[in-house]
Amino acid sequence: MKSQDELKALDAKYMFHPVVQLQEHQQKGPRIIVEGNGNRIKDMDGREYIDAFSSLWNVVIGHGQKAVGAAITEQLSKLEYYSPFFGFATPVAIELAAKIVSLMPKDWNMGHVMFTCGGSETNDTNIKFARMYWSCKGKEEKKKIISRNYAYHGVTYGALCATGIEFFKTNFEPLPPGFLHIMAPYCYRCELGLTYPECGIACAKQLEEAILREGPDTVAAFIAEPVMGTGGVIIPPNEYWPLIRKICDKYDVLFLADEVITGFGRTGKMFGCMNWNVRPDLVSIAKGVTSGYFPLGGAIASNEVFETIMNNLPSFLPFLHGFTYNNHPVGCAAGLANLKIIEDGKLVENAAKMGVYLKDRLKGLYDHKSVGDIRAMGLMAAVEIVKDKETKESIGSLPMESTHRIEELVWDKGVYARAMMENVAVAPPLTITKKEIDIIVDALDSSIAQMEKEML
Repeated sequence: MKSQDELKALDAKYMFHPVVQLQEHQQKGPRIIVEGNGNRIKDMDGREYIDAFSSLWNVVIGHGQKAVGAAITEQLSKLEYYSPFFGFATPVAIELAAKIVSLMPKDWNMGHVMFTCGGSETNDTNIKFARMYWSCKGKEEKKKIISRNYAYHGVTYGALCATGIEFFKTNFEPLPPGFLHIMAPYCYRCELGLTYPECGIACAKQLEEAILREGPDTVAAFIAEPVMGTGGVIIPPNEYWPLIRKICDKYDVLFLADEVITGFGRTGKMFGCMNWNVRPDLVSIAKGVTSGYFPLGGAIASNEVFETIMNNLPSFLPFLHGFTYNNHPVGCAAGLANLKIIEDGKLVENAAKMGVYLKDRLKGLYDHKSVGDIRAMGLMAAVEIVKDKETKESIGSLPMESTHRIEELVWDKGVYARAMMENVAVAPPLTITKKEIDIIVDALDSSIAQMEKEML
């Protein structure tokens, strides 16, 4: 292996990194990670860190699980790839599709999976499924997609249009039409200035208002994360999702659940929607389906959606959507091995149990004058940092000044947590232990205190 200095020079010359300040990165260079084992990663200097963000929400089984590597190797030795087009299939893709559907509640009536390479691609696919469904029912005008402010659904063009974090769209206009946004169930920063529960769940009722304003015959689907991830781990009130489902049913609008982050145990349930017993019509998965051991996502359609499309496409017209790497056999082999580890290790149950402990430990951070809100469900949590708890003003003249500083300080203490707008977020692997949670929270505690000394 080349030296760290050599790799940093090559990185500066040849790499194009996502979601980084490019000029700053060219000066500082990358944090080069060379090894992962369990809940820890190691850099080129040999220093270990607790991966308190599961890399990018996704390494739910932890690093270095040899059974997944063995499954990948075995599949590569049999068949590395074959086209998913024109009716071809592989055993592992069929088996993984059946396995995932079996993990969903029967009353969801889910039935058909198209595997993709990741979350953005999956959401684009499901948006097309929704529009195709209504076209096949003879309702050609039902094309609009409603999403929410603070939502993150990806950065391919369809997913980007649905994303409600505006700075992700900077420099990429003009965007395709047909997308609109309503307020998020963000109680700490309610866009209407209301307080729960006196608000009457006005954030959910905004969906009905938007449908009526646009015309029910023009709205195809409502896309939403069960718990909003990148927007700040925004957890809705318990009444929110049942009301959303009722509104969708009332106006014939499909509910597209973006379970890219929340799927496969992150919230303490196998799927996020299960926390509220709410039924989606379409489901997007990625991240936890392989824990990042191989790029894979999946667009899942209910039997109603699939059968409507199948039975109403003209006989001469094939299903005209797909990507070269749909249903990739190596990714599907990784997915099967990953799900076996989740089930055999009772990792969803551990996420629920450790999530209670994490939330309880995080509550102690309210003693800091800069901690405005703490939101946690299962093993996903955010600590919102403010200059003043009354005004909720952020710290610093630029966005994320305080949270980036906390991320740096926590890293120096051997923990990776993520600065996410004005929040510091943690989402450790589902294999996390109480001892490791104590280390994570203690690092946050001392780092927030140090940030306050420097910036308040």
